[in-house]
Amino acid sequence: MAKPKKRYVCQACGSVSHRWQGQCADCAEWNTLVEDAPATVFSLKHDLSSGGRAVEFVDLDKPGALPTRQPTGLAEFDRALGGGLVPGSAILMGGDPGIGKSTLLLQAAGKIARAGHSVVYVSGEEATGQVRMRAARLGLSDAPVKLAAATGVRDILTTLGQMEAPAFLVIDSIQTMHSDTIEGAPGTVSQVRGCAFELIRYAKENNVALVLVGHVTKDGTIAGPRVLEHMVDVVMSFEGERSHQYRILRALKNRFGAVDEIGVFSMAGEGLEEVANPSMLFLSGRDEPMAGSAIFPAIEGTRPVLVEIQALIVRLQSGATPRRSVVGWDSGRLAMLLAVLESRCGLNFSSAEVYLNVAGGYRLSDPAADLAVAAALVSALADRPLPDRSVWLGEVSLAGEIRPVAHGGLRLREAAKLGFTKGYGPADPKLGKTELDYTGLGQLANLVDRVVGSA
Repeated sequence: MAKPKKRYVCQACGSVSHRWQGQCADCAEWNTLVEDAPATVFSLKHDLSSGGRAVEFVDLDKPGALPTRQPTGLAEFDRALGGGLVPGSAILMGGDPGIGKSTLLLQAAGKIARAGHSVVYVSGEEATGQVRMRAARLGLSDAPVKLAAATGVRDILTTLGQMEAPAFLVIDSIQTMHSDTIEGAPGTVSQVRGCAFELIRYAKENNVALVLVGHVTKDGTIAGPRVLEHMVDVVMSFEGERSHQYRILRALKNRFGAVDEIGVFSMAGEGLEEVANPSMLFLSGRDEPMAGSAIFPAIEGTRPVLVEIQALIVRLQSGATPRRSVVGWDSGRLAMLLAVLESRCGLNFSSAEVYLNVAGGYRLSDPAADLAVAAALVSALADRPLPDRSVWLGEVSLAGEIRPVAHGGLRLREAAKLGFTKGYGPADPKLGKTELDYTGLGQLANLVDRVVGSA
C-alpha cells in the first residue's frame, strides 16, 4: 500500500502545502502551517459519522397509537404470550423433537387465517404435501394458509417483498435456513445468526408477527448462538414428557408480558387440545385417601395448578445402603428435608429407601412444596393417610419452621373450587379467611404430631 503523503494546513487562511515552511505563501503569516494527519484506509472505511439517513425520533411523553395484540385463536397460546401476538415481534420457540411445535404453530396459523388474516408458513424440513397431510389430520384443510418449502432466505424475502406483508409468518426451522452471503452450512453459528437477523429485520419493518422454530441440544437448550435469544422479543419453550399427554408452553423471555405464565395443552389424535383446568391432569382422581400422598397447590404465573406428591418408604435390613430416588423435584432439597425431619422431629430415615414422585410428570421448583413433600414422607413412614380432601403448602426452614409462601390465598381459593375442604400451611391469619378449613402450623413437629398422633 502506498505511503500516504503529508500535508500542512495554514491555521490562518486554510491553504494547503505539501511541505512545511515558516511563512504561508498565501497569507504571508509566520509559523501557521501545521501538519494534518491523513485519514488511513481503515478510518475511511469505518467512519460512520456521515453518509447515513436521518433517524426519526418519537417523543415518549406524547400519546401515540400502540400496537394491537392479535389473538391466535388458542387461549392457552395467548396466555403464554401475554395476551396475543404483537405485530412486528419476533418469537423463538424451542422444544424437544416430536413434542408438537409444528403442530401447535400450524393450528395457530390455521385459526388466524380463518379469522381473515394473511398467514405464511415456510417449512425447511417438510415438503408442502407433508404439511398438507398434517393439516388434514388436524382438520385445517380449508384454512387459507400460504405454504412453502424453502431454505434460502434470499428467495423467501424476495417472494415476501413481491406480495402484501402477512400478519403471521412461521419459519420452521431457523436451523435449516441458508443465506448465500455467508459461508458455511445451514445450522452453523454464522448462518443461524445471519438468517435470523434478516428475517427479524423484515418482520420489524413490515409489522409482521414472526415465529422462528429452534432446535434444541441434548441438555434442552436452544441450539445455535446465545445471541439468537437476545435478538428476538419472546423465547418460548414447549415442554412435556412423551409418555404423558400434557404439554406446557412456557415463556422464558417476553418483552411484552410476564415470563411466569404458562399454557397447558393435551396431545390428542386431532392435534393439541387446550386444557382449561390443568389440575385435573396431575391428580389421581381416586376417592379414598392413601398413605404417602399429599396435594400441593402450585402456582404458575397467575394460574394455580394442583399436583399430587407421592412418597414411598421401604425398610431395609441392617447394613444395606438405602436409596434416594426423586422424579419431578430437586434431589438436593429432598436430602435437606430428610435431614430436618431427622434432626428436628426425631424421625429415622437412615435405614429406609425413600422414593418421591410428582404425579403426571410435572416438575416442581417451588419452595412452597416443602410442607407437602414432608407430609407425604411422614404419611408414608407412619403408613397413615393424610386428612381427606386436604392441601398442603409452606416452605420449611432448617430450623424446622413453616415459612409463609407467595400467593397463599390464591392457591387455597383454587383448591376450594376443586372441592378440597381442608388446608394446612404457615400460621398466617390472612390465609384463614378463605373458604377452606385452614389450620396454621408453626413448626414441622406440629405436622408430625398431627399425622403420627392421629388414630
